[in-house]
Amino acid sequence: MLFLRRFLRDDQLERAAAAIYAGFAGQARQPVFYLGFGVPDSVDGRFEMVALHAFLVFRRLKGEGAEIERLTQATYDTMFKEMDLALRELGAADLGVGRRIKHMTEALNGRIQIYEQALVAGDADALKAALRRNLYGTVEIDEPRLGAMAAYIREVAQELGAQETAQLAAGKIRFPAPEKLIS
Repeated sequence: MLFLRRFLRDDQLERAAAAIYAGFAGQARQPVFYLGFGVPDSVDGRFEMVALHAFLVFRRLKGEGAEIERLTQATYDTMFKEMDLALRELGAADLGVGRRIKHMTEALNGRIQIYEQALVAGDADALKAALRRNLYGTVEIDEPRLGAMAAYIREVAQELGAQETAQLAAGKIRFPAPEKLIS
């Protein structure tokens, strides 16, 4: 794959990783998730939305070869560098940032496992339970919005599956419009 040669240099890898991160983080920040889907508009809620979209993109890129694996790792690293900066901007003390980032990486890894299990099994109830526990962990959520979020996740997984790896690797990620799932 010719397009992968550009990732051989670290500066190009970092730019590509930043573009991928910007793509899914931008999607996660859409107001519809907080206003329509009922995701808590808080530091935790925003982390959960970024983690959810990161999972979906990383899931799609899995198994695409060593260079894409390297790019995925660079994207993961970029994501946590950005979160480190965000925590510092929010006023977290230097000593507390490392601990918080470690907790966030563990949380993301746990989310990846539980969301993947639910999607692979095609188990809508397991996916809703995972969302209730993680994405909506700090609030009560009604069944229609929980169901809409689960439907959105399945739709994103399907949409990403249809996209070319080269486009995704370039950060040109297309997400379905979440608005159409909110009644």
